[in-house]
Amino acid sequence: MNVRRQHISGVAVAAVTALGLGTLSACSTDSAAAGNTGKFDVVASFYPLEYLAEQIGGSHVHVTNLTQPGQEPHDLEISARQTAQLQESDAVLYLKNLQPAVDDAVAQSEVKTKIDAGSLTSLEKHGNEVGGHAASHDDSHGEEEAGGKDPHIWLDPVRYAQVAKGVGAAFQKADPDHAADYKKNTAALLKRLDDLNTQFKNGLANTKSKVFITTHAAFGYLAERYGLTEEAINGLDPESEPSAARVKDLEKMAKADGVTTVFYETLVSDKTAKTIAADAGLKTDVLDPIEGITAKSRGKDYFAVQEANLKALQTALGSK
Repeated sequence: MNVRRQHISGVAVAAVTALGLGTLSACSTDSAAAGNTGKFDVVASFYPLEYLAEQIGGSHVHVTNLTQPGQEPHDLEISARQTAQLQESDAVLYLKNLQPAVDDAVAQSEVKTKIDAGSLTSLEKHGNEVGGHAASHDDSHGEEEAGGKDPHIWLDPVRYAQVAKGVGAAFQKADPDHAADYKKNTAALLKRLDDLNTQFKNGLANTKSKVFITTHAAFGYLAERYGLTEEAINGLDPESEPSAARVKDLEKMAKADGVTTVFYETLVSDKTAKTIAADAGLKTDVLDPIEGITAKSRGKDYFAVQEANLKALQTALGSK
């Protein structure tokens, strides 16, 4: 569709040219599909936003995801081809401060509709420990507990619904010809998210433990929403290494709070999680931050994986 069909910028053209004809040929399908499709062309920065765009846009949108399946979103570097995709799109949907390369590309692009998902809900500062748990035996907080604004808003169905509502409104404004359908699709998605919230609320209301351990602090919003406490091996950065003091503190906390399981995720190495679990005599399981869907994912889409996450938490926490 491209309601704003302007010529691609000189910078983007030069960047694409620099790739060479061979590279363009290999990626021709993706490149051609990013714009000029006859639909409302949306570029999403990673899976949770791609999913929103597809669910809300339905048959009226064509969505291109900048982050490939299996790729860790935090590590994304924007290619010249992707810069061109941004320039040729009608809208870009991203989460500011999650992917710095995307932030830079969006700031330099001429896309008329720029939707920052973080501006559609509230973000909080989170450290290694998030939630209502602050036991006296957790004594090694210090600098490791300092954190930045937590971007993982999609793991909380309520915050994700707030983002969905904002995206729906932005689509209606940018593509008024299909506003009625966008409004209808948004309402249907909000209903499903409300139902998911009820599932989590009821499913985690009565558990033996309220504390769970994860690889990195991705589940803070979810923990706060349902009265749990997330203790993360690492902070918001999934690639950081925990200190010996943090590991010792986690093992001490696990024993005191009846923790049974150390959760790891599919897109980040499970080595540290499994080492801590083995040393502390704990089980391991997957708790998926849903940053991308791959063959290893426990479900084909956001809702299926969230339901698998709920079951994993119920088992680990001893749901009654």
